[in-house]
Amino acid sequence: MFGQFDISASALTAQRTRLDTISSNIANIHSTMGPNGEPSPYRRLFATFVAERTENGGAGVRVKSIAQDPSDFKLKFEPNHPAADASGWVKYPNVDLSTEYVNALETTRAYEANITAIETTKSMMNATLRLLA
Repeated sequence: MFGQFDISASALTAQRTRLDTISSNIANIHSTMGPNGEPSPYRRLFATFVAERTENGGAGVRVKSIAQDPSDFKLKFEPNHPAADASGWVKYPNVDLSTEYVNALETTRAYEANITAIETTKSMMNATLRLLA
């Protein structure tokens, strides 16, 4: 029975990491400058998962990587912006707020589903112990 806890716990950890990347994307949706003040927009991050087998045959999931989205930056004509190029165009992060909200909702639902799986497993264990006692 502890395998089920491990499986759900691995999913909780993976979903928490995914939500962290989504939060970072939302927080940096208007970041047009790099850490040293150079014009360098934030690039959207996303987590990729991989299935994982344990020594006892259980399955789980872990974060394989946190990668940068290679899609194009958004361009806006703002000639007075500090990050504008010589033509007046500013590169904005390739983050879409609607997409991030949907991803956050999906991640939250997956997290809740794994909490429910843990609670169900715990209830089954308690019922089994009552039958054996």
